[in-house]
Amino acid sequence: MAKNEKLILHQDSCKACLYCVAACPKQALAVSDYTNAKGYQAVGVDEEKCVVCGACFAVCPDYVYEIVKGDAV
Repeated sequence: MAKNEKLILHQDSCKACLYCVAACPKQALAVSDYTNAKGYQAVGVDEEKCVVCGACFAVCPDYVYEIVKGDAV
């Protein structure tokens, strides 16, 4: 993980397509226990495994992910 970068996951926007889970090279993403207002069992992130590579951000069709850098962390 680059210094002062963090992955933000907006679970309420997740439609559980699981593209991000398949794309994650560190297996830091998995289906969580959280069901959002749309009825989807959203993906969750294991922050210990996540290296903020951006693979999930690149494949997500619903803009669920945000990479925050610098002072915003």
